[in-house]
Amino acid sequence: MFARIKEEIAVVFERDPAARNAWEVITCYPGFHALLVHRLAHSLWGARLRWLARLVSHCGRFLTGIEIHPGAQIGRRFFIDHGMGVVIGETAEIGNDCTLYHGVTLGGTSWHKGKRHPTLGNGVVLGAGAKILGPITIGDGARIGSNAVVVKNVPPGATAIGIPARIVEKEANDHSGFSAYAVGSDMNDPVAKAIHELIDHSVSTDQRIDKILEQLKQLGVDCGEARERDKFDPNYLNKIVD
Repeated sequence: MFARIKEEIAVVFERDPAARNAWEVITCYPGFHALLVHRLAHSLWGARLRWLARLVSHCGRFLTGIEIHPGAQIGRRFFIDHGMGVVIGETAEIGNDCTLYHGVTLGGTSWHKGKRHPTLGNGVVLGAGAKILGPITIGDGARIGSNAVVVKNVPPGATAIGIPARIVEKEANDHSGFSAYAVGSDMNDPVAKAIHELIDHSVSTDQRIDKILEQLKQLGVDCGEARERDKFDPNYLNKIVD
């Protein structure tokens, strides 16, 4: 048990540069406290002492602002940074080396009993305010951006952002490891990419139309009104899309 606690203290130093010493972690980190309380509540839940488990969990919520149902299954080296407002439902399953930030919800979308909460693989990072809803699976090493709402499975190693969440591309030369708040400079939003391509296509189309009109003019064709069209600034549009 003490080896497990020592491991969980070490994880704080790995993922939070603000941590200065073990005593500070033990006394001042609500995520660490919530995890200790959950270990106890989960043991009671497994022993079918359900009311006592819920009471212990409720006390942990009161002290830390983090609500973890005693039935939730949590792996090793789990880290909750800041933690206020985190909610983890009864049938949630969390793998090893996962990181959650404040405001994260692992919620259910059904009133029926049975599996109704998400499953997180190993090494998953959920940014602040992310909502993972329903019995979906977030693959190993996936990252969910802050305030994203995820209602579909996310494949291993992928990054999802937005409402509803969509998978974004990463640059081929990206070799980054842990990413705080599940965001990075390598994100390539497919919607923004599509808009940029549409803007470029519009510019190319306008250029071709101008050439056609110029040739018609040289042939003596009157293209008066056809040449009068609204101009737009593609550089400005590309800038506001980013």
